[in-house]
Amino acid sequence: MIIAIIAGARPNFMKVAPIIKAVNAAKEQGREIDFRLIHTGQHYDKKMSGDFFEQLGIPEPHVNLEAGGGSQAEQTAAIMVRFEKDMIAHRPDVVLVVGDVTSTMACSIVAKKLCVPVVHVEAGIRSGDMTMPEEINRIVTDSITDHFFTTSEVANTQLRKSGINEDRIHFVGNTMIDTLFANLERLRKPNIWDEFSLRSGNYFLVTLHRPANVDDPYKLKAMLDAILEGTGDMSVVFPVHPRTRQKLELIKYHHPRLLQVEPMGYLEFIYMVKHAKAVITDSGGITEETTVLKVPCMTLRDSTERPETVTEGSNELVGTNPSNLAPYLKKLLAGDWKKSAVPPMWDGKTAPRIVAKLLALYEGATVPA
Repeated sequence: MIIAIIAGARPNFMKVAPIIKAVNAAKEQGREIDFRLIHTGQHYDKKMSGDFFEQLGIPEPHVNLEAGGGSQAEQTAAIMVRFEKDMIAHRPDVVLVVGDVTSTMACSIVAKKLCVPVVHVEAGIRSGDMTMPEEINRIVTDSITDHFFTTSEVANTQLRKSGINEDRIHFVGNTMIDTLFANLERLRKPNIWDEFSLRSGNYFLVTLHRPANVDDPYKLKAMLDAILEGTGDMSVVFPVHPRTRQKLELIKYHHPRLLQVEPMGYLEFIYMVKHAKAVITDSGGITEETTVLKVPCMTLRDSTERPETVTEGSNELVGTNPSNLAPYLKKLLAGDWKKSAVPPMWDGKTAPRIVAKLLALYEGATVPA
């Protein structure tokens, strides 16, 4: 069995790394399994892709489709055209997609039209917000997926409600947490730690990248003003995406406690998460990592596709109105943050469960040419 594993954007890399490791382990045990790693090139900035391959021990992709840039439609089309050519030249038995980026949806469509089974890792999650491109990617991908690997009972329920048979839903856990556990002893203190005399528990970490939060520079200013107003005298570390930096430069936004730094590699960024007083973000994946690390987290969105990080974990859904932040920051600084737990099966053993199920489903099977 040959599995085409798709990676296109930064979040994908944390999810495929443990799967590749588990495939190699099964292969070494004599099982009929191998993989072909397809990098679509959706993210091509070194900090957004190259560093992750190096730090997480991901092998060089078998091919890079170099389909980055352009509008949503242009990027989707480029991925589909180039992946189709690769599929015809190197037909796999199964296509494995992860997460909810454009590459996930585009490659799923191509695979199904070529009659190759699709398995979706992190299937069934929904935000209910159709303004998010990721939500459309999730819905389209899950509508044509053959087998669904899920991270939570919430996702299982969502799939059941949409009519998916139980024998196609596989509750396995969260591969991002596999990567987290595998690298906790390898975390690296970034250069900014000593440069700015940072100390554990004495700074906030902020990430903002969603268009609703960053595309309007004055809305971005209002959000940063609210963060700075509510964080006392602590430093606020802000790894700034290049597109966001352009907006900040447009309004010449600076503050002595706001440390605008370059994007970091995985090992450095998780070091910063682990030692932060709290994380303020509009990312979904980071809320999973803060939940496992028991670091308080505030999500600047009106909905989340990862509700278990709120109901069980250390995350709170603050919303996109900057004025909403104040009571959460006040509660945190008063030492009154909620107690949290780690969701079931987020135990660092998800990838071996995925590979065991793939072997049970597809080992020895060959897709007709």
